[in-house]
Amino acid sequence: MNDIRRTILWVVFGFSLVLLWDQWQVFNGHKPTFLPSTKTAAPAKPPVAPVGTAGSDLPAVAGSTAGSGSSTAVPTQSAAAAPAGEKVTVSTDVFKAVIDSQGATLSKLELLKYVDQTHQGGLVDTFYKMIGRPEAKPETRFVTLMEDGSPLTRYVAQTGLLNTIDTGDHFPNHLSLMTARSGPRELADGQDALEVTFESQPAGGLKYVKTYQFRRGDYSIHVKHQIVNVGDQPRDAQLYLQFTRHGTVAAGTMFGTNTFTGPALYTEEKKFHKIPFSDITKNKADLPPPADNGWIAMVQHYFVSAWLLNAPDSAKLKREFRVKDLENNLYSVSMVIPLNKLAPGAAQTIDSDLFAGPEEEKKLEALAPGLELVKDYGIFTIISKPLYWLLDKLHTILGNWGWAIVALVVLLKAAFYWLNAKAYASMAKMKAINPKVTEMRARLKDKPQEMQQEMMRIYREEKVNPMGGCFPIVIQIPVFIALYWVLLSSVEMRHAPWIGWIKDLSAPDPWFILPVVMTATSLFQTWLNPTPPDPMQAKLMWIMPLAFSVMFVFFPAGLVLYWITNNVLSIAQQWFINKRLGVLGK
Repeated sequence: MNDIRRTILWVVFGFSLVLLWDQWQVFNGHKPTFLPSTKTAAPAKPPVAPVGTAGSDLPAVAGSTAGSGSSTAVPTQSAAAAPAGEKVTVSTDVFKAVIDSQGATLSKLELLKYVDQTHQGGLVDTFYKMIGRPEAKPETRFVTLMEDGSPLTRYVAQTGLLNTIDTGDHFPNHLSLMTARSGPRELADGQDALEVTFESQPAGGLKYVKTYQFRRGDYSIHVKHQIVNVGDQPRDAQLYLQFTRHGTVAAGTMFGTNTFTGPALYTEEKKFHKIPFSDITKNKADLPPPADNGWIAMVQHYFVSAWLLNAPDSAKLKREFRVKDLENNLYSVSMVIPLNKLAPGAAQTIDSDLFAGPEEEKKLEALAPGLELVKDYGIFTIISKPLYWLLDKLHTILGNWGWAIVALVVLLKAAFYWLNAKAYASMAKMKAINPKVTEMRARLKDKPQEMQQEMMRIYREEKVNPMGGCFPIVIQIPVFIALYWVLLSSVEMRHAPWIGWIKDLSAPDPWFILPVVMTATSLFQTWLNPTPPDPMQAKLMWIMPLAFSVMFVFFPAGLVLYWITNNVLSIAQQWFINKRLGVLGK
């Protein structure tokens, strides 16, 4: 029974590591190594030719709302059919942004504090150093959060105006060409803020003025929308804030354990919820009802963009929520705000914030209620959030994320000390009776039923529970999986150094030192554990750590550090218990 139990545990452990490695490949934007994808990117559909309204060059409109009763929707257009406009490049200490004068759309956004790890990383650098060709190393590229590219890469932030009812008139929207006012385009030394303003031509009697304000060190871009009635009739209009993004997401494992990619919404009534692209395609999106609070976001691993209404004069504005499958692998999520009836010559200004940056929990909490929930821990959120809180407190004290990981594992091992002690004591007892079990198996190898009865008699006489070493460990599994997700999902680990050669805890060890130490500690643990009576299983116990060590070569350094620390503490506790029970070296 003991050997069967051990075999099952090894199979589960091995399969779990395969899944973890496969998922790490997915998180880094690569194809799964072992398991085929159960979720593929939506195939690109043939471009749909824009259908114009009589007397207008705007395409037909369509939209899916949360039941507000509005009869108009956000204009849509094939990316390929969009007319060219002026591209205005804005540079700050954290952004390199490109704003397209067509709708004053934020069409490209690079995050200058974050290097794109798919183009440069520890293993890549090491490889080029080993072959003696440092000049062939890929150039440093920054994370590109938004980009107005093909349907497979398109991701933009758009705004515009809609009619309250469909009268045939069209107001300025994200398809309208706007003119950029002259002014600085780069945040100068000593300058704290930079404004870039775009102005539309009147359309339907309304003029739309849109101002971006970039602030030093801030990932939240303040966007001011001024709507002016330049006509001779009162006008009813709506302002929409929208993200349009490609529907290509990282492939998940068979258990769907990849972090969420897609739209997310929040209202005080419905709270935070995510909307998969597939639900939008099937018209099954669960949208909140119109509210005077809430926000929309587009979520991905490590980074998020969100439209927020935080200004006092805008925070309580009524808003409705919409999503749309735009076809050609494009999806949109919108927040639509009705405006006051504008008399001739009147104007209304709405202040919004466009956050586009890393998913740092503390900063997101300060921006809007529930915004920190975009950091996706999956089903382990209830455990992962307290673990992250503790990890963050340890980082505050120690000032280093690597040492904070070590300290966190120490605290967890202390919390589970007595559970682990029971497990290791049970394993030590199993090791002590191993010679007796081995002799009995050899003596009764041709009598399986009698062997089973004799084995149970030995366990009973020696007061050994063969499952005693498993139950305490099983209880801890959710905690350690939750910690795995904390380390894997926390953007704070990107580019975070530990000691010496470890410059980035989210990248693999460039010199493979940590994986080697990890392998050595795993082999030492194997030596401390009871040896299976079956020779084949005994060999497998030594082979498995070596086989899995190959995967740890490609794991992020922070995760390998976690495993090493856990192994070392487990070895210390198991060594002490084995020595106390007199089974060390048996």
